[in-house]
Amino acid sequence: MAFRCCLSALFLIMTYAYISTPFLAWLVAGVLKFLINSLRARRLAFDLVGYGGMPSNHSSIVSSMAVLVYLKEGLSSPALGVSIALMFIVLLDANSLRKQIEKHAIALNKLGGLNLRERIGHSKTEIMAGCLVGAGVALVVHLLGI
Repeated sequence: MAFRCCLSALFLIMTYAYISTPFLAWLVAGVLKFLINSLRARRLAFDLVGYGGMPSNHSSIVSSMAVLVYLKEGLSSPALGVSIALMFIVLLDANSLRKQIEKHAIALNKLGGLNLRERIGHSKTEIMAGCLVGAGVALVVHLLGI
C-alpha cells in the first residue's frame, strides 16, 4: 500500500513537473526551516514557522522554477526570462521591502504596545540558502528525468 502511494506521488511529480517542483521546494524549505528553528530553540518550534528565517521559502520556490525552466528549456527560452524576472522581484522584496516592514513593526511595537510580528524579512544568507534549496530540488527533479 505504501509503495503504491509512493508510485502515485512520483507519477504526479513526473506528469506535472512545472507545478510540483515549486511545491516540493516549498515543502523541503519549510521542513528545513522547522528543523533549524527547533535546533536553535532547543524545542519543537512550531510558533517560529512563518515569515523570515533560514532558508527563505519564497526564494526556494522561485529559484526552483527558474532552474527547472533553464534545465528543461535552455537559456533562449522566453519562460526563463519571465522566471528570472519574477525571481528578482521576490528576492528584492524579501531583502529590502520586507526588511523595512520588519523595522516598522519593531518601532510600532515599542511605541504603542502592539503585538505585531517582527520577524518578516530575510537576510542575504537566508535568501541564498533558499535559492540553493530551490535549485537543488529542481536539479533532482530534472535528473530523475521528470
